[in-house]
Amino acid sequence: MSAEYAPRGFVGILAPQANTTVEPECNILFPAGVGVLNARLASTKPGMEDRLVDYLDTLDQTLAQFGGAPLKAAGVACTGASYLAGAAREDELFRGLSDRLGYEVTSSALTVVDALNALGAHDIALVSPYPDSLTRKSVGYWESRSFSVQAVAPVTPVEPAAAGSAHPIYSLGSAAASRALASLRGRSFDAIVVLGTGMPSLKPILETPRVGQAPVISCTLALAWRCMRAVDGAKCSADSLLDWVAGSDWRARFEARASAPSGPDAQPRL
Repeated sequence: MSAEYAPRGFVGILAPQANTTVEPECNILFPAGVGVLNARLASTKPGMEDRLVDYLDTLDQTLAQFGGAPLKAAGVACTGASYLAGAAREDELFRGLSDRLGYEVTSSALTVVDALNALGAHDIALVSPYPDSLTRKSVGYWESRSFSVQAVAPVTPVEPAAAGSAHPIYSLGSAAASRALASLRGRSFDAIVVLGTGMPSLKPILETPRVGQAPVISCTLALAWRCMRAVDGAKCSADSLLDWVAGSDWRARFEARASAPSGPDAQPRL
């Protein structure tokens, strides 16, 4: 199978069906030479939490969308599903998939755990775009992973959600995340985690890579970082993670995308 456009290898990214943020952020985060293949987590369940459970229940079928593509890693960009599954089931599920498929399969929640462990973090703060019920489950999940949640900064929209939005999380912009981050200033943490792969997180991280001494990571940034460690066969070190937080490699791609012309007069990209 041709790897002409991906000499470093291919990574599979699975995003929730209505998520419009994961793929653009991954296109910015992953370095040149890596091929990112996308698949969608899909469910017809009516409730959000029911869909999150269904995403993991049907993960085998979703991964089958990649067929025989020579993946070096696959990442499930849906942190909320992990909160409902719980740590024990999550560990068993992803360990089994990795063993059976022959490449690392991980979740955004597991990659945040890897990132926090690499930092030696214990006392953490969360920036949460979730409704109260899922936020409480999120706190329980992180504490079951032996982290101490010292604060939760809720994300509230800067502007009202547009009519017909698929879910309120997907209508949140980076300004709302930045405002929640700012509310944590003056307090001491080992790390801050920006939750929710549907909320843009890269601009807030570039603008505020640390709050005090606490590095700021997001679920999507952690997922891309961890998948690249698998691609390169490298250890999960604090230095490598902090390099990602600083945007050393991806800042230029973010700025190029942010400054690209848009609208009817924009020239097509060739």
